[in-house]
Amino acid sequence: MRKPGTLSGEEESANEKLAAGARNAVVTCLNVRQGEKAVLIFDRESQTIAHHFQQQLERAGAQWNAFLLEAEALRPLTHMPESILTALATADVSIFAARALPGELTARMEMMQVVNHHGIRHAHMVNISEKIMRQGMQADFQEIDALSTALWKRLQGVKTIRVTTPAGTDLRVQLSPQLRWVKTSGIISPQKWGNLPGGEVFTSPAKVDGRLVVDGVVGDYLCEKYGILSHTPLILDIKNSRIQHIQSVHEDLAQEFATYVTTDENSNRAGEFAFGTNLAVTELIGEILQDEKRPGIHVAFGHPYGEHTGQSWTSRTHIDCVIQEASVWLDEVKIMTAGKFHREELDWVSGSFAEVNGK
Repeated sequence: MRKPGTLSGEEESANEKLAAGARNAVVTCLNVRQGEKAVLIFDRESQTIAHHFQQQLERAGAQWNAFLLEAEALRPLTHMPESILTALATADVSIFAARALPGELTARMEMMQVVNHHGIRHAHMVNISEKIMRQGMQADFQEIDALSTALWKRLQGVKTIRVTTPAGTDLRVQLSPQLRWVKTSGIISPQKWGNLPGGEVFTSPAKVDGRLVVDGVVGDYLCEKYGILSHTPLILDIKNSRIQHIQSVHEDLAQEFATYVTTDENSNRAGEFAFGTNLAVTELIGEILQDEKRPGIHVAFGHPYGEHTGQSWTSRTHIDCVIQEASVWLDEVKIMTAGKFHREELDWVSGSFAEVNGK
């Protein structure tokens, strides 16, 4: 029998992994240095995780300021509190670790405008959970960066991409040399903030046509509500980058998704085409922050991150759609089969990469 107030072996191990995930974020991904100013934004649900971030910021020697969202404003937020925006304006580093509530995307976009304007090294962790901290945040982000860099190089100059899945996805994506590929591997710089856990290479497509069968997860607050869609996929027919038809055996999902993608004139427009590259993520867990980083493909509708991709249009919304077991061709050259990269086509080999991909 253990003494009252002591942790079991399992609890202690879980706590150590939370600490390791926070250390990975602060030390490896954000490279926080002595004397830097840091802003930590969190909510009640992420208080335990925020505590570990605070400890790591202390150990790194940062001058940190923490904001509990519920103490700053009523939720759901209609705007990001001015106190947070003011603190961010003088920060070197920031972490946002809170759940997404319906209607809060505008507030987060206000925050990201400040991040982009001031070149803050920002870790964006919407809907972070202890499970993600113990899984995707345990990754070797230097290795993920190497894979992501190799993929980014391979994508330069590609004109067309085809994607198919066993569930019925069949997409043709046209690319433009004027629209940039962006690498967000988890190694965060002043030039590009990143979601954590990292592991993604994305662009804004010039044109998308075909059928997208979303049998993984959908993003924003719909992910928590509907979970993994293996048995209730969302089927999207797309023409000239616009969603033309939506169907699902789960009628509530289809209706709520349809409402989301009619928020503004570009909410139903394919704004992002992305590869997941986080080799530590081997299965879906029903949490978009991690699931979109699993090696494979996701497409997002709405905001195209034009400040990074070079796309000219905008939207107030952005919703990711993750598919499973994708096979991918770049200008007719196959680089992925059933969600596994062909390492010989990427000019990069590592032990973990080969093991994860079954090569």
